[in-house]
Amino acid sequence: MRKNLFVFFICLCAISSCGRKSSGDAIYSPIRAFSAEAYPSHVEFRWDSSQGAVYDFYIKDGKKLKFLSSQSTSPYLDWTPVPSDLNKEYTYYVIPQGLNPKTLDKDILDSFAHTVMVPAKSDDLLLDMTQKYTSRYFSDFAEEYSGCARERSNSTLGGDIITTGGTGFGIMALIAARERGYISAEQANSLFDRIVSFLETSERFHGAWAHWYDATNRKVRPFSKYDDGADLVETAFLVEGLICLKQYLKFEQPDMYVRIDRLIRGVQWSWFTRGREDALYWHWSKNYGWKMNHRIKGFDECFITYFLAAASLDYPISWRVYENSYKNSDYYYNGKSYYGIELPLGMEYGGPLFFTHYSWMGLDPKITDGETDFFERNRAHALIHYNYAIENPKGHKGLGADLWGFTSSDDALVGYTSHHPGTDAENGTVSPTAAIASIVYTPEESLQCLRHLYYDLGEKVFGPMGFYDSYNPSLVEGQQVVKSYLAIDQGPIAVMIENYRSGLLWELFTSSPEFIRGMDALGMYYTTN
Repeated sequence: MRKNLFVFFICLCAISSCGRKSSGDAIYSPIRAFSAEAYPSHVEFRWDSSQGAVYDFYIKDGKKLKFLSSQSTSPYLDWTPVPSDLNKEYTYYVIPQGLNPKTLDKDILDSFAHTVMVPAKSDDLLLDMTQKYTSRYFSDFAEEYSGCARERSNSTLGGDIITTGGTGFGIMALIAARERGYISAEQANSLFDRIVSFLETSERFHGAWAHWYDATNRKVRPFSKYDDGADLVETAFLVEGLICLKQYLKFEQPDMYVRIDRLIRGVQWSWFTRGREDALYWHWSKNYGWKMNHRIKGFDECFITYFLAAASLDYPISWRVYENSYKNSDYYYNGKSYYGIELPLGMEYGGPLFFTHYSWMGLDPKITDGETDFFERNRAHALIHYNYAIENPKGHKGLGADLWGFTSSDDALVGYTSHHPGTDAENGTVSPTAAIASIVYTPEESLQCLRHLYYDLGEKVFGPMGFYDSYNPSLVEGQQVVKSYLAIDQGPIAVMIENYRSGLLWELFTSSPEFIRGMDALGMYYTTN
């Protein structure tokens, strides 16, 4: 008995000493799971902050320590490093609040030191960093139980809203994240399994999914008064991602391939023609039927909807539906020139730039229907936006070759809206997703904007999941940035950077039987680009 008590006393002393690093009478606990990762303009610190402990961050400045910030929540991004063409070493001190570094013994002070090598500037590193950070929206910020993408980071609607189209984009981003090693195969596969399980059990409408679901009760969350059922366009964005996923896992997980293929084949695309050959209809509600009566037509983000409908094995549409509706509207053909750049399709100035992203994240744009080279059409659209920013006809502050790209996003003045050229809503708001996701079409122009966003604006526009949703330098300092993240804006950044770097998602989609059937059904073929 005495021996057991003695052992217990020794263990208790050992445990107590683990929390004591003598500096006078100060007692503290070591920081847990600490890491520091350096980038050309910032260093990211991560640690287990679940207990709410406060740490003071210092940086070595000559022989002195310069105080930076007090932090209790991980991660913390420090923007002290000055971008350089050379690698440069920086030493930080992360000290429990309450300890004065001036009074600490040298060996104690040194135990708080963390030296990092800040890498030299490079476009490859900048792209990798942007893709890695942006992918976190779909991994770290995924809805816990379904694995699906949350609608946005700053929702005020109540509940936990997940988005089907954004989940399709997220699936593609996660494939690339796994391939790049941003997340482990185990983490990615767990997310994929949860997403597919959710889609298998969620309410569907003639095979199509709703725009939103509430993850708290797994029921449809109405997008608007009459939009509480099938959303065919959001379904198309989701299926675009699912096709890439089944091709990615085809040999690794044959059972997952079968499950995903069953989901894809269940979408009754032809039912959404209402028995006609004049259109696909966007919405259907079990409560309101076809009340919204929204025909999908005109050149916009919906091209993938007609492509997948034509490609369906069990519920295909005729090519006549594509010809009679999508190509038959006042804003399909354009033919005008803007800044000497001809735009064959689309509204004035091409419309918001997400028209060049959403349908083309899986579907390779280097195709033609015999009339239009879609890659060149999309490139023209991006270049028109670039030149519009340079001309800056409304005289907004900051716009130019370094800051361009207009799409639908959050807007500090009016909330979520499409503020593209040629509209009154163009108020100087720039959305980072617009220029960055256009990199497959305009690599030099997009990189020029990306460099400015990161190296010049840095902390103002960049946070823990990459670039914030919008920036308007014409506004007063405290209102210039909307510090939100949206699934449908994050997805194109991560996916299109990957397509620029490797073509991975395009290759996966192109390898699918759906791609072959869609090309044949609509009479399309590859261009020589």
